[in-house]
Amino acid sequence: MSDFAAHMDRNMIIIWLTATMVILFFCPYCRATDLHLQKAGVYTGKEDITGWVMSEKLDGIRGYWDGKRLLTRKGVHLHPPPWFIKNFPDFELDGELWSTQGKFEFIQSVVLDTTPGPGWENIHYHIFEVPNTAGTFFERLDRAKQWFNSHPADHVRVIPQILIHSRSDLDRFFLEVASRGGEGVIVKDPDKPYHTGRSAHVLKVKKARDMEGLVIGINKGKGKYENAMGSLTLKLGNGVVFKLGTGFTDAVRNNPPAVGTTVTFKYHGFSKNGVPKFASFLRVRAD
Repeated sequence: MSDFAAHMDRNMIIIWLTATMVILFFCPYCRATDLHLQKAGVYTGKEDITGWVMSEKLDGIRGYWDGKRLLTRKGVHLHPPPWFIKNFPDFELDGELWSTQGKFEFIQSVVLDTTPGPGWENIHYHIFEVPNTAGTFFERLDRAKQWFNSHPADHVRVIPQILIHSRSDLDRFFLEVASRGGEGVIVKDPDKPYHTGRSAHVLKVKKARDMEGLVIGINKGKGKYENAMGSLTLKLGNGVVFKLGTGFTDAVRNNPPAVGTTVTFKYHGFSKNGVPKFASFLRVRAD
């Protein structure tokens, strides 16, 4: 290698390291860490849910209000317009930033923009929990209801809860939600005090399970996708690595998620090696 080439290589390394440090320092998504919030388990059909409550699972961006700021589930500071949080309380709230079914990409683009735009006028905040408040689930929700009764905010909702008398109640409600394009249902034991972490008393009911994976590779396609992405190599939280090759639109194949991006995919069970079966791409997650 010539002295000139070696000099250029050293310069490229220095530029790359400098750029990486700048990105890591300034990028809020790089510095963010998951908040210690309540997380739903998966309903198997074997649980006795008589006396529990159910509500529609909204497919939006989770918004945690810490009494001063609105954050994503990963602790990223959101930037809603001042009017959006003007009447929010000084106690915690947990909810979904949502508009209508099938609008996830729109919701994500509006909510995660560091400069609040007019799209926020189409976003509503749907409260499903009041963290670290004493009492039953209904008593916790009542605290939020009472606050917004005296501090009105038209874009804030407390998600209605429906009592489950039998499994057939859940079956009917799930079909109703699915028929209008909904993602699924959340069932919850209303007598339990608030707790954080994955729970056996808060469960999500969905037609297909979904999971997130980290993109660690982009693989070239074949045939009609010869000049596009053919599949993504994903790494799961438990270390399992596999290729995800279905569910992509042509637009995504021509502009695939970058390495380091988190994506959501649906699947139906696991192979003996822990690889998700019949996995299909759903969306890129930026929150």
